[in-house]
Amino acid sequence: MRATQEDFDKVLQVVREQITRTLSLKPTSLELFKTRVNALNYSEILKLRQTERLHQEETLAVPVLELRERLKPELLELVRQQRLLHLCEGTLFRKISSRRRQDKLWYCRLSPNHKVLHYGDVEEGVHSPAIESLPEKIPIADMKMLLVGKECPHTKEKSSGKQNKDVLELAFSIVYDMEEYCLNFIAPTRYEFCLWTDGLNVLLGKEMTSERTQTDLDVLLSMELKLRLLDLENISIPDAPPPIPKPPSNLNFCYDFSHAEQ
Repeated sequence: MRATQEDFDKVLQVVREQITRTLSLKPTSLELFKTRVNALNYSEILKLRQTERLHQEETLAVPVLELRERLKPELLELVRQQRLLHLCEGTLFRKISSRRRQDKLWYCRLSPNHKVLHYGDVEEGVHSPAIESLPEKIPIADMKMLLVGKECPHTKEKSSGKQNKDVLELAFSIVYDMEEYCLNFIAPTRYEFCLWTDGLNVLLGKEMTSERTQTDLDVLLSMELKLRLLDLENISIPDAPPPIPKPPSNLNFCYDFSHAEQ
């Protein structure tokens, strides 16, 4: 770096960056670590810093932020449609009994017109039963609210412990009908929990609240922004639009087609 004693702090920052960037690549041996540290010299670090700074400036520019906000409703609707499509495909759930953790299997899916939830018990080995084979129904119009975690009636009955904590993170219930009956779910995974609670919130006309919604939206926004800004690579984006010039004093420069016709 051709540094002097006064540049000690700057050199230290570069060395620290060399080490952290190399460790992030997870080298499998000390020799490989040494090779990669030596390859990541001062000029390479400067290039990486410049690229990262340009990328950050692009994503934080006012026009880019405005474009991001404009794209958000359209992409959020795309996430909603994906959630409803997942509910239409359906999911296999396990019933939790007081005697043993895994009891019977049951399947739940949304009708293609998004008006009825069909569900019923299924045999082991059945992965995607036909909607006609599910005898029980709940009209979406009868759904009152969605409960999750500790609010669910089937989690209040369970004993405390690690198993109960796992169940709490995957439990949700639909309150429906005038009598306020509950259909209780234990999702097989956290992913299924997020998709089902989001989809049910969409059917209830509410916002999607799971952590998966923000993750999916960020991925879609990032991809869409990169595609939109592809033609602007290496072009600085101004913070404000260029000023509109004053109109000309006259429009005599326009061609008069009436003389041409004569």
